[in-house]
Amino acid sequence: MRDYLKLLRVKHYIKNVLIFAALLFSGQILVAGKLRDCSIGFIAFCLVSSAIYIFNDIRDRKSDALHPKKKMRPIASGKISVKAAIITAVLCLVLACICFSFVFNVMALFFLGIYVIINLLYSWGLKNIPLVDVTILVLGFLIRVIYGAILSGIEVSGWLYLTVITFSFFLAFGKRRNEFKLSNSSDTRAVLKGYTPGFLDKSMYLCLAMANTFYALWTVGDSTTEHYNGNKIIFTVPIVLLISLKYCLNIEKEESDGDPTEVLFSDKALLVLCFVYAVIMGSLLYGGKIMAALGL
Repeated sequence: MRDYLKLLRVKHYIKNVLIFAALLFSGQILVAGKLRDCSIGFIAFCLVSSAIYIFNDIRDRKSDALHPKKKMRPIASGKISVKAAIITAVLCLVLACICFSFVFNVMALFFLGIYVIINLLYSWGLKNIPLVDVTILVLGFLIRVIYGAILSGIEVSGWLYLTVITFSFFLAFGKRRNEFKLSNSSDTRAVLKGYTPGFLDKSMYLCLAMANTFYALWTVGDSTTEHYNGNKIIFTVPIVLLISLKYCLNIEKEESDGDPTEVLFSDKALLVLCFVYAVIMGSLLYGGKIMAALGL
């Protein structure tokens, strides 16, 4: 079972939480119908993403077997056969279709299809083209937000979209930066040959600066202050900055390949900061509604 959980990349489902971004930041996550639709859509998206991960692992199994870290993946190591992996991927897609049928939306299906297509193209060769590779990773994050916004029927602020885009570029460049730093003769990621350490460093921090700026602009934007009756959300800006700096500190230590999921789960302090942000943001967005519902 443990090998199948690794095959499905369950730990990476945390990236799909972005599907709830529009619902969360709109202050409507307590609306039962919208939360239900987003939750079902989240499950469907997770299943589709697992199928894509499996497809990529099947395709890259020979090169992964030569990599010092990737050789431990279930398919590359031989713990799960190709046949069993294909059956698992098909089952994931079938279950995803069943789930999505409960919240069927043409536009949401369109973006889910785009997500599948760009990831297949990524696996088929686009991952070896500098800048194109990180752009596809960023599109994956952006599609998650749009997909969730469509399912919940919410219009997302332009500042929030820009925040997601630039922060995603930061994560992608950070991952490539550490992969480059840790690369050696046995590394199988060809795209690293098209980058330089200086470019990745500068690009990473440029995108991070822009992401924090766009987030700050969102907190003081007219639609935000009007919707939340004030500008108290601006006080979350320092916390987001601290989270960014702690993440950068972890990246600079070069103890991992820069995978966002691994960086997050390997640092308790970073997890605590994220929890503090969630609590404060939740209190600002929903504290009044919860108090009113309790008659306090």
